[in-house]
Amino acid sequence: MSNDTLLNNRYRLIQQIGSGGMAVIYKAQDLSLGRTVAIKILRPSLTSDASFAARFKNEARSVANLSHPNIVTVYDFGTSDNTQFLVMEFVDGQDLKKVIKTESPLALDRVLNFAIQICAGIGFAHRAGIVHADIKPQNILVTREDVLKVTDFGIAQALASGTPGERQAVVWGSPHYFSPEQARGERPTTASDVYSIGIVMFEMLAGRPPYSGKDQRELALAHLQSPVPMVTEINPNVPPNLAQIIYRTMGKDPSQRYRMADQLGNVLKSYQERERGGYVSTPPPMPPVSAAAQMPPPQPVYPQQPVDPVPTQRVDLAPNPPRFGGYAPPVANPYPVQNSAPVSQPYNPQAYNSQAYSAPYTPRDEQPRSSLDIPTIVLALLAFMSVACLIPLYIAVFQARF
Repeated sequence: MSNDTLLNNRYRLIQQIGSGGMAVIYKAQDLSLGRTVAIKILRPSLTSDASFAARFKNEARSVANLSHPNIVTVYDFGTSDNTQFLVMEFVDGQDLKKVIKTESPLALDRVLNFAIQICAGIGFAHRAGIVHADIKPQNILVTREDVLKVTDFGIAQALASGTPGERQAVVWGSPHYFSPEQARGERPTTASDVYSIGIVMFEMLAGRPPYSGKDQRELALAHLQSPVPMVTEINPNVPPNLAQIIYRTMGKDPSQRYRMADQLGNVLKSYQERERGGYVSTPPPMPPVSAAAQMPPPQPVYPQQPVDPVPTQRVDLAPNPPRFGGYAPPVANPYPVQNSAPVSQPYNPQAYNSQAYSAPYTPRDEQPRSSLDIPTIVLALLAFMSVACLIPLYIAVFQARF
């Protein structure tokens, strides 16, 4: 189409800014609203099928409801002279593929920022029930401020929902980035998008995709059969933890990967925070206190007593056993109790109550006593005299009865 083409008497094409296997992209002017837009005109080979045209229109309606800073906004869908086209937000920048070709390998922090933005946009679509199905650097636009915007939602999905022959066209469309299940002709899922994001991250760090082949068949077999490579094999400067995250996204089985782009994005954010020192593994230090507050409380002065070298002392909680001749047989205490720290040990704040503490003491009934004392002797004599005085009385009563 020439640069003077007017679509639907509203959109004037200015210049071609890109092309792909499914569409040609133009910079255009919206004469009704007076703004610059991007128009993607589908190739006739796709629009000649009426069933595809209907599916694509439905997909375009779904994508038009996606409003996210990391997704290219779709403004309109139209048909002009048997040509179907999408009217989208115009992004002043270049696609990620050109950035990789001119600047790879990208700096680690920039790769993380880009990957997190991709996951944010794709994750938003996943929550809306939409799978992109064709994530690749050519479909990711980078503004002059390094803001990423994902484009081309809906085209691959419209193809993937069609006949087996149409699904095969999608598989061979971007063989460097499609997941193994897509290479087998299966319907793409959110885990398929995660796989493609992992391939893009690998390419940003290594300067090339992980798999290569002389034709599309070899590339498809590589996704299906070749061992998953580590990005550190090409770029040893990549941190091992990040290499492991990318390795997991490229698992052959969807169950081995992160299920949705949001999960991968959260993992990358956590990794980025740890690398920047935002992750605190130990509690922050306590605020400083005065020297007086740091001094331990004064130690109480106890009378000199023998100290049990064993830190655990036993306290007799049972009643006093009967004493015979001043000897009290030892009774094992079944309730050992932790006593306060001995006086000779240094002050330990954890060994005392935070409010107050008291010195150990010996109950009064446990005070050591002598084997014989005066009150005991007096009571014994009185008892003996009482018994002696009752003996004549017992004899007199006994004689009176007989």
